[in-house]
Amino acid sequence: MTDLATIVKRRYTSKALDPTKKIPEEKIDQLKTLLQYAPSSVNSQPWHFVIAATAEGKAKIAEATANYAFNTPKILNASHVVVLCTRNYISDEYLEHLVAQEQLDGRIPDDAAKQALQNGRKFFVNMHRYEAKDLQHWMEKQTYLALGTLLMGASVLEIGATPIEGFDATTLNSVLGLRDKGFTASVIVALGYSDATDFNAKLPKSRLPQSETIDEI
Repeated sequence: MTDLATIVKRRYTSKALDPTKKIPEEKIDQLKTLLQYAPSSVNSQPWHFVIAATAEGKAKIAEATANYAFNTPKILNASHVVVLCTRNYISDEYLEHLVAQEQLDGRIPDDAAKQALQNGRKFFVNMHRYEAKDLQHWMEKQTYLALGTLLMGASVLEIGATPIEGFDATTLNSVLGLRDKGFTASVIVALGYSDATDFNAKLPKSRLPQSETIDEI
């Protein structure tokens, strides 16, 4: 039986990746499945993922780190790089697309259930759109749920992972044509295997004690 605590404690942010080591394709397929099935509020799935495995693809993404030079080698030396993107808007057409997929996957037994599902999802989307006025922030929260899923999955597969927020989103959106597709880049993850110079691999993990961060009531 897998010990979750062991997996969590061995996970760390890789600070240097070995450019000669590549992640097997079967493991990449598993990570793709993790991203596909990541949780999101009301199953909104307001995301898109761009995966670069080629030198050309990674170089495109690295263009966005011109002002964050310390992150450039993490991207260029990675086996694979994932750009996690967030929708710029949730339209009624997209909500129809979601419910059509759920119907295709057998989650909806009848028209009444379909209508109830649509009404419930629209209620929360419109709450964030009109009342809370934080729809973009709410959608990006869902993308970060996918980020957490990806990081934990990489640890299970013993793959190094480096989440990166130090990049120019305007540049990356332009290079990848994301705005034209209705998305914006939220966070990057470099994936691979640690290089011998990865100092973080040798350091013990440090977190505040549970007595400070957890209350049980």
